[in-house]
Amino acid sequence: QVQLVESGGGSVQPGGSLRLSCAASGSIGSINLMGWYRQAPGKERELVADIFRGGITRYTDSVKGRFTISRDNAKNTVYLQMNSLQPEDTAVYYCHIAIPSHAPYWGQGTQVTVSS
Repeated sequence: QVQLVESGGGSVQPGGSLRLSCAASGSIGSINLMGWYRQAPGKERELVADIFRGGITRYTDSVKGRFTISRDNAKNTVYLQMNSLQPEDTAVYYCHIAIPSHAPYWGQGTQVTVSS
């Protein structure tokens, strides 16, 4: 009933930028929280950033000042602008949404690779 479509991943050199987007569609009411997680090889999946419906955001310390999360509630879309990318940002990035009284939904993942 709910579909998440991610886009914007790719390969970039250190210092470069990418913008991820995730659009949710289907039987969706009010989406309380939208965000991004990432998982690097051999590492646990970790929160990168998320944003509440009212606009409050939070970021993991390693991306503060470099990444910006935003959302368009009318389009049920969340974005992640990633600047000054570094090799340690290399991971599969997963969109995540939380709807009250429902289990969380996850996107399929999009690969971000930062290398020279």
